[in-house]
Amino acid sequence: MGNLALRVEGLSKLYRIAGRVNSYRTLRDTLTDAVTAPFKRARSLIRGEAYGASGLQEEIWALKDVSFEVKHGEVVGIIGRNGAGKSTLLKILSRITEPTEGYAEIYGRVGSLLEVGTGFHPELTGRENIYLNGAILGMSRAEIDRKFDEIVDFAEIEKFIDTPVKHYSSGMGLRLGFAVAAHLEPEILIVDEVLAVGDAEFQKKCLGKMSDVAGEGRTVLFVSHNMAAVQNLCETAVILNQGHMTAFLPVRDAINHYMASVSQQAAGDVDLCEHPRRRKGARPILQRVRLLDGNGNSTHHFKSGDPMFIELTVNPDEPLESPRFGIGVDNGLGARVFSLVTQVLPYPFPSIEQTCKVICQLDELPLAPGRYSLSLSAGINHEKLLDAIEQAVTFHVESGDFFKSGRLTRVGHGDTLVRANWEVRK
Repeated sequence: MGNLALRVEGLSKLYRIAGRVNSYRTLRDTLTDAVTAPFKRARSLIRGEAYGASGLQEEIWALKDVSFEVKHGEVVGIIGRNGAGKSTLLKILSRITEPTEGYAEIYGRVGSLLEVGTGFHPELTGRENIYLNGAILGMSRAEIDRKFDEIVDFAEIEKFIDTPVKHYSSGMGLRLGFAVAAHLEPEILIVDEVLAVGDAEFQKKCLGKMSDVAGEGRTVLFVSHNMAAVQNLCETAVILNQGHMTAFLPVRDAINHYMASVSQQAAGDVDLCEHPRRRKGARPILQRVRLLDGNGNSTHHFKSGDPMFIELTVNPDEPLESPRFGIGVDNGLGARVFSLVTQVLPYPFPSIEQTCKVICQLDELPLAPGRYSLSLSAGINHEKLLDAIEQAVTFHVESGDFFKSGRLTRVGHGDTLVRANWEVRK
């Protein structure tokens, strides 16, 4: 017990959505309801229900019977698809929302960064919010004074420290929020995917700080879709799927388990019309993707050095002038390996006015053995993005004779294969 940072037992959270939809009501309906309402209310109370609850159309368990333990000093990743229940779990552990069932025991003060500006009062200045958050964490003024300059320096907002937070940009709020959460020495640090909002330099800085926090023996719960960051930071990982905990494993095993589960769409021929990972608000211009081998057969298995054709079915809702297309190749950890984009072509890409096939050809697949995925995008005029789908289709690469020598580079030497000439000169 003394070594536990938190214990989660049977944690569940129920949300009721899609309230009753009423049709047109007459005066007679209204008078009838007024007479019968007391009897309906009494019946609901006898049954132990809230009056009117039966009119709710749908119940969703954001979390269902989740149980695990984390020891002091452990760094635990929480991974899963969008809507898996990750943020709900962190909100319960941060005491922002109450569970419907089960409980969570937390041994130590918690610092949370669940979204930009969490815990900040918009009317107070950055300086005042630092002291307010420190007080909430139970720190003395002397402790906050000792950390104050370090927080401001990390957030890079010294010029605006006495400006009300409501005037901060989202980036400034993010930097200050993370600096406060990480530097005020919480015994348990909870960080959601909010880091995805920052630029690359800031993300690198934050990941370095979390690594320092973990090295100091404090507990970290880290939610991210960046599997490379999860693997580098965490020792173990919880996998959530539709509110259920499917596994709690060493981080490498957990990532392999999770990436295998998201490889369901690996048939080499995927309908994109209702794809769950399409960017919100995108126009569904990309309707199908097919992966073809050198013989024109649809497949999701290739060998290093094999030819590969990526065929996109494009259905524009209006003529596309100066269209642009992008294909991002990501490895099994979700890190970008390389990109294929039409913007760099030495000739103008033809306009598209009706449904057609856009084909990208790789004469020799320059990938080491492993699992990969393709992220797709379509836009116009080199600037405007119309459609985008993350990890639209996955495929597998097996060993092949890329170097024409019968040998490949070793595992861990990188995902991309490049031929080079070697010689010795005297």
